[in-house]
Amino acid sequence: MFRKLLQTGQVDVDGHVYVVHYFESKTARGLRRFSGEVVLDPGDRIILDDDSLTSLEAKVARLAPATIYSRALASRRTSVAA
Repeated sequence: MFRKLLQTGQVDVDGHVYVVHYFESKTARGLRRFSGEVVLDPGDRIILDDDSLTSLEAKVARLAPATIYSRALASRRTSVAA
């Protein structure tokens, strides 16, 4: 399955800006799907998908900060437990 890069954006979480790449792909049935990759580090990404680009952008704005915050909390919890 091939993906086409549609646009690149950013999401700001507490003053730290993360790059977001938005892609379009076609399903086996010919329907369009959209995915967004929030780049945290070169080998670490948050990937979200949706049926429309507008809905995906809203989802990224809502879920990327929550995911980043939860990772920060999890890393504090594991370092305290060790």
